[in-house]
Amino acid sequence: MPQRITLPDYVAAIGTSPLARFSDLKPWELTAAASPIVGQLLAELPTDDYLIQGQIAIHRSATVEAGATLKGPLIVGAGSWVAAGAYLRGGNWVDQGCCIGPGAELKSSFVFANTHLAHFNFVGDSVLGSGVNLEAGSIICNHRNERPGHELRVRLGTTLHLLSQSKFGALVGDGAQIGANAVLAPGTLLLPGAVVQRGALCDQEFDHC
Repeated sequence: MPQRITLPDYVAAIGTSPLARFSDLKPWELTAAASPIVGQLLAELPTDDYLIQGQIAIHRSATVEAGATLKGPLIVGAGSWVAAGAYLRGGNWVDQGCCIGPGAELKSSFVFANTHLAHFNFVGDSVLGSGVNLEAGSIICNHRNERPGHELRVRLGTTLHLLSQSKFGALVGDGAQIGANAVLAPGTLLLPGAVVQRGALCDQEFDHC
Protein backbone atom coordinates (compact mmCIF):
# COMPACT_ATOMS: atom_id res chain seq x y z
CA MET A 1 0.00 0.00 0.00
CA PRO A 2 1.48 3.41 -0.96
CA GLN A 3 2.55 5.89 1.72
CA ARG A 4 0.93 8.82 -0.08
CA ILE A 5 -1.90 9.35 -2.53
CA THR A 6 -1.49 11.29 -5.77
CA LEU A 7 -4.14 11.00 -8.45
CA PRO A 8 -1.67 10.80 -11.40
CA ASP A 9 -0.12 7.66 -9.88
CA TYR A 10 -3.47 5.93 -10.33
CA VAL A 11 -4.98 7.74 -13.34
CA ALA A 12 -2.36 8.56 -15.96
CA ALA A 13 -4.70 10.60 -18.15
CA ILE A 14 -5.70 13.08 -15.48
CA GLY A 15 -2.84 15.44 -16.37
CA THR A 16 -4.09 15.91 -19.94
CA SER A 17 -7.80 15.83 -19.10
CA PRO A 18 -10.16 18.69 -18.21
CA LEU A 19 -9.53 17.66 -14.58
CA ALA A 20 -5.81 18.46 -14.77
CA ARG A 21 -6.26 21.61 -12.68
CA PHE A 22 -7.65 19.45 -9.85
CA SER A 23 -4.98 16.72 -9.97
CA ASP A 24 -3.32 17.92 -6.76
CA LEU A 25 -6.46 17.15 -4.77
CA LYS A 26 -6.84 13.96 -2.80
CA PRO A 27 -9.46 11.68 -4.37
CA TRP A 28 -11.89 12.20 -1.47
CA GLU A 29 -11.47 15.98 -1.83
CA LEU A 30 -12.26 15.70 -5.54
CA THR A 31 -15.42 13.66 -5.02
CA ALA A 32 -16.59 15.85 -2.12
CA ALA A 33 -16.57 18.78 -4.55
CA ALA A 34 -18.03 16.81 -7.47
CA SER A 35 -21.05 19.01 -8.09
CA PRO A 36 -19.27 22.38 -8.24
CA ILE A 37 -16.34 20.94 -10.21
CA VAL A 38 -18.58 19.32 -12.82
CA GLY A 39 -20.64 22.52 -12.98
CA GLN A 40 -17.47 24.51 -13.64
CA LEU A 41 -16.33 22.13 -16.39
CA LEU A 42 -19.79 22.15 -17.94
CA ALA A 43 -19.77 25.91 -18.29
CA GLU A 44 -16.58 25.65 -20.37
CA LEU A 45 -17.81 23.02 -22.86
CA PRO A 46 -18.07 23.81 -26.58
CA THR A 47 -21.74 23.90 -27.51
CA ASP A 48 -20.95 22.63 -31.00
CA ASP A 49 -19.84 19.32 -29.49
CA TYR A 50 -22.37 18.93 -26.67
CA LEU A 51 -26.10 19.04 -26.27
CA ILE A 52 -26.54 21.10 -23.12
CA GLN A 53 -29.80 21.41 -21.24
CA GLY A 54 -29.50 23.15 -17.92
CA GLN A 55 -26.85 21.31 -15.91
CA ILE A 56 -26.70 18.25 -18.19
CA ALA A 57 -24.25 18.04 -21.11
CA ILE A 58 -24.25 15.04 -23.47
CA HIS A 59 -21.69 14.78 -26.26
CA ARG A 60 -23.41 14.63 -29.62
CA SER A 61 -21.80 11.27 -30.37
CA ALA A 62 -22.89 9.71 -27.05
CA THR A 63 -25.98 7.52 -26.68
CA VAL A 64 -28.45 7.87 -23.81
CA GLU A 65 -31.27 5.36 -24.01
CA ALA A 66 -34.83 6.21 -23.10
CA GLY A 67 -35.49 5.36 -19.47
CA ALA A 68 -32.13 6.51 -18.11
CA THR A 69 -32.39 8.99 -15.23
CA LEU A 70 -29.95 11.89 -15.48
CA LYS A 71 -29.52 14.56 -12.82
CA GLY A 72 -27.12 17.45 -13.16
CA PRO A 73 -24.54 18.59 -12.98
CA LEU A 74 -23.50 15.89 -15.43
CA ILE A 75 -21.12 15.58 -18.39
CA VAL A 76 -21.19 12.50 -20.65
CA GLY A 77 -18.29 12.33 -23.08
CA ALA A 78 -17.88 11.34 -26.72
CA GLY A 79 -19.02 7.89 -27.74
CA SER A 80 -20.20 6.93 -24.27
CA TRP A 81 -23.34 4.89 -23.73
CA VAL A 82 -25.87 5.22 -20.91
CA ALA A 83 -28.40 2.40 -20.83
CA ALA A 84 -32.08 2.39 -19.99
CA GLY A 85 -32.49 2.10 -16.24
CA ALA A 86 -29.15 3.73 -15.41
CA TYR A 87 -29.25 6.44 -12.73
CA LEU A 88 -26.68 9.24 -12.66
CA ARG A 89 -26.88 11.80 -9.85
CA GLY A 90 -24.95 14.00 -7.47
CA GLY A 91 -22.47 15.47 -9.96
CA ASN A 92 -20.75 13.11 -12.41
CA TRP A 93 -18.06 13.48 -15.09
CA VAL A 94 -17.98 10.61 -17.59
CA ASP A 95 -15.16 10.59 -20.13
CA GLN A 96 -15.25 9.25 -23.69
CA GLY A 97 -16.04 5.67 -24.61
CA CYS A 98 -17.57 4.73 -21.26
CA CYS A 99 -20.51 2.42 -20.62
CA ILE A 100 -23.02 2.91 -17.81
CA GLY A 101 -25.14 -0.22 -18.10
CA PRO A 102 -28.75 -1.02 -17.25
CA GLY A 103 -29.53 -0.76 -13.56
CA ALA A 104 -26.18 0.90 -12.77
CA GLU A 105 -26.10 3.87 -10.41
CA LEU A 106 -23.33 6.46 -10.49
CA LYS A 107 -23.14 9.13 -7.79
CA SER A 108 -20.68 12.03 -7.40
CA SER A 109 -17.95 10.30 -9.39
CA PHE A 110 -15.32 10.84 -12.07
CA VAL A 111 -15.01 8.11 -14.70
CA PHE A 112 -12.14 8.11 -17.18
CA ALA A 113 -12.11 6.84 -20.76
CA ASN A 114 -13.26 3.37 -21.79
CA THR A 115 -14.42 2.34 -18.33
CA HIS A 116 -17.45 0.07 -18.07
CA LEU A 117 -20.06 -0.38 -15.38
CA ALA A 118 -21.64 -3.53 -16.79
CA HIS A 119 -25.04 -3.60 -15.11
CA PHE A 120 -26.57 -3.49 -11.64
CA ASN A 121 -23.56 -1.69 -10.20
CA PHE A 122 -23.40 1.06 -7.61
CA VAL A 123 -20.44 3.45 -7.66
CA GLY A 124 -20.54 6.25 -5.10
CA ASP A 125 -18.14 9.17 -4.54
CA SER A 126 -15.32 7.54 -6.47
CA VAL A 127 -12.62 8.11 -9.08
CA LEU A 128 -12.31 5.39 -11.72
CA GLY A 129 -9.29 5.42 -14.02
CA SER A 130 -9.19 4.53 -17.70
CA GLY A 131 -10.08 1.05 -18.90
CA VAL A 132 -11.62 -0.09 -15.61
CA ASN A 133 -14.23 -2.83 -15.78
CA LEU A 134 -16.90 -3.57 -13.17
CA GLU A 135 -18.62 -6.87 -13.81
CA ALA A 136 -22.31 -7.35 -13.09
CA GLY A 137 -23.44 -6.61 -9.57
CA SER A 138 -20.14 -5.25 -8.26
CA ILE A 139 -20.46 -2.41 -5.78
CA ILE A 140 -18.27 0.46 -4.61
CA CYS A 141 -19.65 1.55 -1.23
CA ASN A 142 -19.26 5.13 -0.05
CA HIS A 143 -20.58 5.21 3.52
CA ARG A 144 -19.73 3.46 6.79
CA ASN A 145 -23.10 2.92 8.42
CA GLU A 146 -21.91 0.25 10.85
CA ARG A 147 -20.22 2.54 13.36
CA PRO A 148 -21.24 5.64 15.36
CA GLY A 149 -20.22 8.80 13.56
CA HIS A 150 -19.73 6.93 10.26
CA GLU A 151 -15.99 7.70 10.31
CA LEU A 152 -14.04 6.92 7.14
CA ARG A 153 -10.41 5.87 7.16
CA VAL A 154 -7.91 5.27 4.36
CA ARG A 155 -4.90 2.97 4.79
CA LEU A 156 -1.58 4.48 3.76
CA GLY A 157 1.13 1.92 4.26
CA THR A 158 0.52 0.57 7.76
CA THR A 159 -1.30 3.67 9.00
CA LEU A 160 -5.01 4.47 8.95
CA HIS A 161 -5.84 8.11 8.23
CA LEU A 162 -9.18 9.52 9.36
CA LEU A 163 -11.01 11.51 6.67
CA SER A 164 -13.07 14.59 7.37
CA GLN A 165 -15.48 13.61 4.58
CA SER A 166 -18.50 11.53 5.51
CA LYS A 167 -18.61 9.77 2.15
CA PHE A 168 -15.90 8.36 -0.10
CA GLY A 169 -15.91 5.22 -2.16
CA ALA A 170 -12.70 4.28 -3.95
CA LEU A 171 -9.82 5.41 -6.09
CA VAL A 172 -9.55 2.75 -8.79
CA GLY A 173 -6.42 2.82 -10.93
CA ASP A 174 -6.22 2.42 -14.69
CA GLY A 175 -7.08 -1.02 -16.01
CA ALA A 176 -8.32 -2.44 -12.72
CA GLN A 177 -10.84 -5.28 -12.97
CA ILE A 178 -13.59 -5.79 -10.40
CA GLY A 179 -15.36 -9.13 -10.57
CA ALA A 180 -19.06 -9.83 -10.47
CA ASN A 181 -20.72 -9.29 -7.07
CA ALA A 182 -17.49 -8.01 -5.51
CA VAL A 183 -17.73 -5.23 -2.93
CA LEU A 184 -15.21 -2.44 -2.39
CA ALA A 185 -15.63 -0.94 1.08
CA PRO A 186 -15.37 2.82 1.62
CA GLY A 187 -11.80 4.08 1.44
CA THR A 188 -10.49 1.48 -1.01
CA LEU A 189 -7.41 2.36 -3.08
CA LEU A 190 -6.80 0.02 -6.04
CA LEU A 191 -3.52 0.33 -7.91
CA PRO A 192 -3.52 0.28 -11.72
CA GLY A 193 -4.08 -3.21 -13.07
CA ALA A 194 -5.44 -4.59 -9.79
CA VAL A 195 -7.88 -7.50 -9.94
CA VAL A 196 -10.64 -8.06 -7.39
CA GLN A 197 -12.03 -11.58 -7.64
CA ARG A 198 -15.70 -12.32 -8.16
CA GLY A 199 -17.67 -12.24 -4.94
CA ALA A 200 -14.75 -10.81 -2.94
CA LEU A 201 -14.86 -8.16 -0.21
CA CYS A 202 -12.11 -5.55 -0.44
CA ASP A 203 -11.89 -3.65 2.85
CA GLN A 204 -8.46 -2.10 3.17
CA GLU A 205 -9.29 -0.48 6.48
CA PHE A 206 -8.97 -4.00 7.86
CA ASP A 207 -6.12 -4.86 5.47
CA HIS A 208 -8.25 -7.22 3.44
CA CYS A 209 -8.57 -7.10 -0.34
